[in-house]
Amino acid sequence: MIRTRSFLFPLLSVLAVLITCGICLAGPDQKIAPPAKKGILDLRSVDLSQNSVPLEGEWKFYWKNFIKPGEKNSDFEYVKFPNLWKNITWKGKKLPSQGYASYELTILLPEKHPELALKLPDLYTSYILFVNGQPFEQNGVVGTRSEMSKPYWHTTVSPLLFNSDSLHLVLHVSNFAHARGGTYKNIELGPDRILQTDHFVGQSLDMFLTGGIFMGGLFFLGLYLFGRHDKSILYFSLFCLFYSYRIIGTSPYTLHTLLPSMDWALSLRFEYLSLYISVAMFSLYTRSLYPEDAPQQILSIITIICLAFGISTLVTPPLIFTWLINPFLYTIIFDIAFATYVYWRAFTHKRIGAAYAMLSTVSVFIIIISIILEYYGVAKPVKGSVFAGYLIFFFCQSLILSFKFATTLKKAKEEAEGGLKTKSEFLSTMSHEIRTPLNSVIGLTHLMLKEDPGPVQKSRLDVLLFSANNLLSIVNDILDFNTIEAGKIRFVKAPLDIVLVARNIVSGYEASADNGEVQFMTDLDPNIPSKILGDVTRISQVISNLVHNAAKFTNKGWVKLSMKIETQTETEVTIRISVEDTGIGIPPEKQVLIFERFTQVDSSASRGFSGTGLGLAISKRILELQGAELKLISEVDKGSTFYFSQTFTIVEPAEKQNSGQNENGYSKNLNGVHVLVVEDNRMNIFVIESFLKKWGAISDIAQNGKEALEKLDSSVHKVVLMDLHMPVMDGYEATRLLRQRGETLPIIALTASLALEVEEKVYAIGISDIVVKPFNPDELLEVIHRHI
Repeated sequence: MIRTRSFLFPLLSVLAVLITCGICLAGPDQKIAPPAKKGILDLRSVDLSQNSVPLEGEWKFYWKNFIKPGEKNSDFEYVKFPNLWKNITWKGKKLPSQGYASYELTILLPEKHPELALKLPDLYTSYILFVNGQPFEQNGVVGTRSEMSKPYWHTTVSPLLFNSDSLHLVLHVSNFAHARGGTYKNIELGPDRILQTDHFVGQSLDMFLTGGIFMGGLFFLGLYLFGRHDKSILYFSLFCLFYSYRIIGTSPYTLHTLLPSMDWALSLRFEYLSLYISVAMFSLYTRSLYPEDAPQQILSIITIICLAFGISTLVTPPLIFTWLINPFLYTIIFDIAFATYVYWRAFTHKRIGAAYAMLSTVSVFIIIISIILEYYGVAKPVKGSVFAGYLIFFFCQSLILSFKFATTLKKAKEEAEGGLKTKSEFLSTMSHEIRTPLNSVIGLTHLMLKEDPGPVQKSRLDVLLFSANNLLSIVNDILDFNTIEAGKIRFVKAPLDIVLVARNIVSGYEASADNGEVQFMTDLDPNIPSKILGDVTRISQVISNLVHNAAKFTNKGWVKLSMKIETQTETEVTIRISVEDTGIGIPPEKQVLIFERFTQVDSSASRGFSGTGLGLAISKRILELQGAELKLISEVDKGSTFYFSQTFTIVEPAEKQNSGQNENGYSKNLNGVHVLVVEDNRMNIFVIESFLKKWGAISDIAQNGKEALEKLDSSVHKVVLMDLHMPVMDGYEATRLLRQRGETLPIIALTASLALEVEEKVYAIGISDIVVKPFNPDELLEVIHRHI
């Protein structure tokens, strides 16, 4: 983005300079013909084939007299055209802006000329033009009194269909409704083709610019309403919406081409209101964009002034509020100059987009000055330069908001990532803190169950073990979901017997079920290959979650796990796995929500079913990551069926192992095996020592990594059970130092962290295997046998 900004700014700066040159160099119209003298414009020596000629100079002027075409009247004076009436002296007196008058001019044409046309601008405030004695063009209705006249503004290009060597023009103008009266723009004579093309291009540019600014305003307004509630976005959108009217609703009044019957007074109020409100919105926008750099009181005063002028437009007649525009022009100049100062301060303080704000404001300042100069008849800006200047202004301002929005999103993204990291670290820490005491609880329970307790004690120990395992399941669900969300889940494919997995899961739930009214069944296709390639941990997790979910919501009836072959080739088999129950069912409106995290069919505080609501969400996500989809068929009070289809690679059955070797390899005792236990938790030490003693092993204890370095004797110890999180020196550093000094004996990590979180790190420092707390004693025995 930095490279893009560094490229954009010089480019836009060059364009702004070119626009400035185009506007400034335009100045007054270039003189390609002499001005009219004594009411006659001699164009006989002028080439009219490629150029238009302004009909400026000395016209005959008749104050308060509508002369008829061809009428001889000596009561006239020669006046400069165009010129406002207030600047004309008639019989030694300054004229008022209200009244009526006639203008007369004779044009001498060259012998050869193309088809000609007249471009007639808006005049104050109505006119009718006669050419060679015939009515030619009209704007509004002229009259000698206010009630007889009707003002209207419209710029037109009309072809001259007269075959003569001269043109006699009589122009009637009246004004009783505006603070300015008379003419202020030139009438142009030129080739019909060129004038029509220029007029069409000008109107097209106005419409294009209006549409672009209006749509930009709607876009930013929508961004404010439905996205970020940033006041600068709101004010800029309102500025765009109001200012878009000024492009099409002011001179040359392109809007009146689209709406010719639009009321003049209404359009005039819109014209002035759009200016006042636009300036107010721009002030508020500047204040909101850089509040640290903008003097709030000054911009607030500007806004109040704008609102006061806007109110005057609504409550006073045009004759009054059009006069008020003159002092307001100073407010506009001050506002833009002050905004430039604010943007300069923002630029020096390295605010977002301040350089573009300065560039855009300089561009619009030049445009506004050129429009004001045209308003007073001093200069005529080039249409294309003004159009390009507006584009640069609105484009730069849009860039500022885009950069600001992008920066905010980037910051929000970084905060979200930081929050996610904090959450992951918190869950990891909580996992360790919860699993460590759980290890003691589950370990002691297993130990007491192996001491041949009485029936009552055994029943209570079973409940204790079930509750501890249930708590462990909840912790695992939360951590599994966190792992999936963080994108850290990995699938380890190995040969597995999926039918055996299914039977073991159902047998486990059948043995632990405390409700004899629920029957657990299997329907397993006998043709399913005995060995397929898959992640036994994840497929067991998914099936177990589905069976557990079905059992939880079934009070009476049955739960059935089915596996059927859908398709099979020599190398692959697709198995449809389903879990069906006769439970409470799921209403249609909740069948989509049931796969959302932390969602249950009954989410009320008094619900009758426990759990985190993560099991289905985890199962669905695990299947999606393997290209399968978990689906649901359910009917309230009749039951539910969760099912999915997954494709597995078929593995050739391995030869039977030597019968003399135990399949699990842990049926043997650990008689005489010396084990160094490195653990800081006393209860965990007691549990591990008790089981090692029961298995015939001899244990030595070190309560931190430093003690382990001192106590380890490789000639005596055959294996090390290493906790990873300890005071003084942790298991990571102790293992690294042991490997560094050449110790090769097996080191088995005992950790409350998830295997995926520490796997890469522990294997890198030389740890042989991982056992996650809380662990089943048989699992620990199996791992020890695997390495000694």
